[in-house]
Amino acid sequence: QVQLVESGGGSVQVGGSLRLSCAASGYDSSSDCMGWFRQAPGIGREGVAAICFGGNDTWYTDSVKGRFTISQDNAKNTVYLQMNSLKPEDTAIYYCAASTFLGRHGGNWYLYADSHHNYNYWGQGTPVTVSS
Repeated sequence: QVQLVESGGGSVQVGGSLRLSCAASGYDSSSDCMGWFRQAPGIGREGVAAICFGGNDTWYTDSVKGRFTISQDNAKNTVYLQMNSLKPEDTAIYYCAASTFLGRHGGNWYLYADSHHNYNYWGQGTPVTVSS
């Protein structure tokens, strides 16, 4: 049974940093692709970042490029999201997701990384609040 457990959420002020962690069990984090999504109240789930092929390929949505970094520790079967220069619009519930088929797109996997339909396992979410 696959389980994804997120941690590291919290409340920070504008410009602050947080590091989210997603520990996977029953799933090999290096076997395919994993991602981070977020959902703010009244807004649909948005793809934030993804990582494939053991960490060799990454994708970011435009609004977080240069501020967020996704990485993974294959030995710990854990994916991280380092979030710097946080803004109020980053406030959301952040979800970790894992896929068993996104990597089949090969070099074009990133074209599909932002759709929640391409992930089949999800964590419970961790809240992030950025206040001014």
